[in-house]
Amino acid sequence: MRDDTTGTGPKGMSRDELLALPAAVDLDTGNRALGLGRSKGYELAKRGEYPCRVLRLGKAYRVVTADLLSLLGLAA
Repeated sequence: MRDDTTGTGPKGMSRDELLALPAAVDLDTGNRALGLGRSKGYELAKRGEYPCRVLRLGKAYRVVTADLLSLLGLAA
């Protein structure tokens, strides 16, 4: 996770915020958790190269929270 204090980039999420997430989150939330910008996150998801499992539901992307937590070393 990245700590950006300039206010110009994505801000990460605290451990408590991450552990309180539902089973799947929108791509913007996943991007924030990983410190990715919106454009980069959508680009990776579109190419199938997002760092954890992403579900495509219609036009929406959803990030599987269990995979996200595992990637961040917070899996239960």
